[in-house]
Parts: sequence; structure tokens; C-alpha cells
Amino acid sequence: MRKFYLLSILAIVSTLIVGFGITYLFVSGPEKEISLDKEKPSPIKQEQIKETSNHPYPPPSLDEVPDGEEGDLIKLGYKYATETSSALDGYVGNKLSCASCHANGGYEAPLDLVGISKTYPQYNPRAGKEVTLENRINGCFRRSMNGKPLPEDSKEMEAMVAFYEYISQNVPDGTTERPWAKLKRSEADIMNVDIENGREIYNKSCVTCHANGSDAADGLALWGDGSYNIGAGMSRLRTSAGFIKEYMPKVPMGGYSPGELTDEEAMNIAAYINSQERPDFPDKIYDWPNGDAPDDAAYETLAGKKNGDPAKK
Repeated sequence: MRKFYLLSILAIVSTLIVGFGITYLFVSGPEKEISLDKEKPSPIKQEQIKETSNHPYPPPSLDEVPDGEEGDLIKLGYKYATETSSALDGYVGNKLSCASCHANGGYEAPLDLVGISKTYPQYNPRAGKEVTLENRINGCFRRSMNGKPLPEDSKEMEAMVAFYEYISQNVPDGTTERPWAKLKRSEADIMNVDIENGREIYNKSCVTCHANGSDAADGLALWGDGSYNIGAGMSRLRTSAGFIKEYMPKVPMGGYSPGELTDEEAMNIAAYINSQERPDFPDKIYDWPNGDAPDDAAYETLAGKKNGDPAKK
């Protein structure tokens, strides 16, 4: 009787062990792994979901790019937008890329490019005429990247336009403004800037990423041959100060946290940066042909001379 009782106990225990083992293998094992694989997005998608979740028109992920030639062209455009200085080195004259100002090639803030293809053609005061998206892209190549324009019928241009059209597809047709990406230009006094104060703040809060402003190896070049030329938008004090005020420093540094710089401090930093030597832009004299150059234009124009405006060097 005692022996029969022990055998019964052993049988029950064995049954329980086998049952738990089967449950683990078929429920906790493969099924759990499959569930995680289904729910876990790719690294690119995770990053983009995080960055675009509050966007009024979230751009589609690169994971959703269609197969075939269309998708290949979009991905090539993304590569050109994020690796411009290396992937298009024949057209870039410095160490900068589109992503130097437009994070992740335009997918994210600061200055995302979502919707950009919906707003062109549009009138450009600096050009004094209506310009196309291709014209605007080449403006950046010639000015911000101190290079030369892409042929408008080239595969390179086709790819970049395809990428911008892809990330803009959720923005309604007829959109003329992109308030979610509009940079607020500084309203600080540009007649009484303090360059020395700008230098001091720069050396406390900017040098970690821009250890040598003219050396792109130490961060994005802010002056010198590796930086934007005088015809670029960032050469304008109100534009560059607005960017600095809104987005710099990226992390707490030198006693400042992101967004804590005052308008005056940001303007002083911009004045210090733009007081440094940088490449010229010979065609700058033709800018604002209607004589409507802004008060922070970094140079004199032909129209300004005709109108008797003072030089803005």
C-alpha cells in the first residue's frame, strides 16, 4: 500500500513537470518571440515615431518606401540629404550637408522639410522671382554648402525631389505655409551687438561641439573654408540668432540649457560667428533685385546701391 502511494505521488509530480515544460515551450517560447518580433519596429521606424509623433502631418517611415525603382530613388534621395558632403562631394564645397541644418535630412526638427514639395513654386524675395523646388535645392548647394548646382535633369536632383515628395505626402495639396517648421527670426537689436560677449558665451557653451569653429572635424564648421559662404541664410544675423535661440545648445552646457539663451545673447553669439572669415559668394550683388533687402543682409547689393542704401558689410 505504501509502495502504491509513493508511485502515485511520483506519477503526479512527473505529469506536472512535463505539463509545465510543454506549456513553456509552446506558450512562453516561440509564441512569445513571434509576438515581440511583430510588435517591435525597426530602429529607423522607432526613431521616426518618437520624433514625429507630435507633427501635424507625420511623414511616412523609410520602412514604408515602396519596392522597385521608385523606392530606390527615394532612398537615394535620403542618402543625399543626410550624407551630402560625401555622397555628392562633387557638388559640395565644404564639409556640411543638408542634415547640418535639417535634422535627419528633413525628417525631424530642427527645420524639418516635411511639406516642402507642396509649397513650391513660390516667390522668393532674395531671387526677386518665383522659384521651383529644384531652384531652392540648388540655392542651398551654392550658398550653404558653398558648392555648385545639381543639373536639374540629373538623377541626383530627381532623387532629392523624390525624397522630399515622399516625406511630404501627408501634407494637404495647396499648402502654402509650414508653421511647424518656421524659424522665428530674432528681433534683437542688431545695431548694438556685443561680439566679445558672444565670444565668451561661445567658448563656454558651444566649443564642446564646435571646438574649432573652422574645423569640421571638431563639429560642424561655423566659419572658414569648411563652412557656409556669405550668401547663405545663416550669414544673416536675425536668421542665425533665431536658430541659436531656438535650438542651441543641444544639451546643458556652460551654464545654459536648450532654449535658455536670451535674444540678446543669441544675437551676440551669431554676431561673433558671422564676424569670422568665410567663403565669398560672387553672385551676392544680384540678390534682392527689387531693393527690398532685409536689415540684416550681410552685404551690399546692386539694387541697394541704386537705391542709395548704405553698405551692409
